[in-house]
Amino acid sequence: MAIRPTRQRAPGRDRGVMIAPYEPGLRPGPRAGAARNQPPLPPAIEVAGLSKRFGPAVAVHDLSFTVSYGRVTGFLGPNGAGKTTTLRALLGLIRPDAGRALIAGRRYAELASPFGTVGALLDAGAVHPGHTGRDHLRVLARAAGVPIGRADDLLAKVGLAAAARQRAGGYSLGMRQRLGLAAALLGDPRILVLDEPANGLDPQGIRWLRDLLRSLAAEGRSILVSSHILAEVAQTVDDVVVISGGRSVAQAPLEQLAGPGSSLEDVYLELTGNPNGDPS
Repeated sequence: MAIRPTRQRAPGRDRGVMIAPYEPGLRPGPRAGAARNQPPLPPAIEVAGLSKRFGPAVAVHDLSFTVSYGRVTGFLGPNGAGKTTTLRALLGLIRPDAGRALIAGRRYAELASPFGTVGALLDAGAVHPGHTGRDHLRVLARAAGVPIGRADDLLAKVGLAAAARQRAGGYSLGMRQRLGLAAALLGDPRILVLDEPANGLDPQGIRWLRDLLRSLAAEGRSILVSSHILAEVAQTVDDVVVISGGRSVAQAPLEQLAGPGSSLEDVYLELTGNPNGDPS
């Protein structure tokens, strides 16, 4: 069996891309460089004691974890575990009942340059079907004060250059996922929050996504990615956060969570208590 993960018991609009003025000079992260006597930078993402109810239903309870720069962190849990609620609280789309969810040490609403700090992909369908992929990115770029030419650069980066002038309503799900990733990268953010970005991608697309996320982390960026494709998560991430029933059940580097003789899938199923495929 793998090394047992540390259990986390610490304290406590709008879909799609987040838009705010583009001010790259205000972006946090290791590239900015800090004076030797300055305090260390806060984690890229910090969730502490986060709780949220929707009526009688408890979506998240006393959830805590951190995400570091230069790492890809997998955010795992069964359906209904509270992953999407957590991501929405992190991005200021819902207000938690207790606790905090911070990006670069601040609540989303307090960020001086949200668009240049964090990029998000929560819903690949958040695009007008009558707009071309190029028009979609150019509209977002204008709204955020990003140079218009960056739209074409990012369409090439995500493999949509040939489809740039096609209407997004004719895009496959995989193509919409790529367009959503391009939108998340428009502000050149140091932090990315991605909800199921591999949905709809074919094997070549999944391999492309893996290489993209690894290259972004190698640049010092922080990536928090939720996914149900555990085999791919195991090839992509550095760290893993597992939640179940709205609570944290593990946070550890991947090599500690799933050591020799066990797979991430084995450990995940043991931690979430659902080894037989019963509905979650």
